Amino acid sequence: MRIGITGASGLIGGALTKALLQRGDTVIPFVRPTTSTKVGLRIRWNPDTGDVDSADIAEVGELDAVVNLSGAGIADKRWSNDRKKEILESRVQSTSLLSQVLPTFSSPPRILASGSAIGFYGSSDSKVFDENSPVGDDFLADVCRRWEQAVSPLTGTSTGVAFLRTGIVQSTQGGSLKQQLPLFRFGVGGALGSGRQWLSPISLNDEVRAILFIIDHTHTGAFNLVCPNPLTNQEFTRELGKVLRRPAIFKVPSIALSAVLGSELVHEAVLASQRVVPNRLLELGFSFEQPTNKEILSFVLNRH
Repeated sequence: MRIGITGASGLIGGALTKALLQRGDTVIPFVRPTTSTKVGLRIRWNPDTGDVDSADIAEVGELDAVVNLSGAGIADKRWSNDRKKEILESRVQSTSLLSQVLPTFSSPPRILASGSAIGFYGSSDSKVFDENSPVGDDFLADVCRRWEQAVSPLTGTSTGVAFLRTGIVQSTQGGSLKQQLPLFRFGVGGALGSGRQWLSPISLNDEVRAILFIIDHTHTGAFNLVCPNPLTNQEFTRELGKVLRRPAIFKVPSIALSAVLGSELVHEAVLASQRVVPNRLLELGFSFEQPTNKEILSFVLNRH
């Protein structure tokens, strides 16, 4: 297959690109016009200005699927007003432009698998969220709602849309686990806040496998990309300590996290409670290779 990818240099995009190439697919990355190195086909674009290189589109000719993973990091920096604007616009602008461009291909893709996140549902200590749960009412929920709405130009076209509502991707190469590992390895890791908040992780391996499953079978609609067994932060802390054979008895109070990262980021992202289940993937027959957090940690830390 010929697969276009935005955000191909990120954690998920890089792993997805590797998996596609390993199975013999052709990957066409969407890159910024300033990208100097050309390796095979590419499409130069600039979501900030709404520009796409028409010559690149003509050269590519056709795509079977596109995976849209563009977006500024959620927890990379404190949430100033400018940073929140960047988080929103980096997703909405790129998705909107992509959705306008795809119908112009000589052979438009049969599916766009577009990034989203379980932040769509907001935070709750008591609710279990599946793909039919309503959108939440905080900043990240609004970002996800507008992110998903940005595909509206594809309504009525031949390109179907799947929304990849991704949970906490576990990998030693990036994300929250990479940041936590040094503390746990030194024996000073521990639960965040109360530790009672729900986490919905997924291994990078299963994240990529799920995306391939969706585009290979042209499945459309919303998908929760999380393992089938959510757990609390306290349970995660104990399991990570056991896998690393290190104590995990400390707690990081929310007030300390807020002092470093800012209150809004901490309460909406770092300490958000999201008990999410991947009902649609399971109903369609997708099989997780790491269905529990213990198996995820053992896999990504090579402790099989």
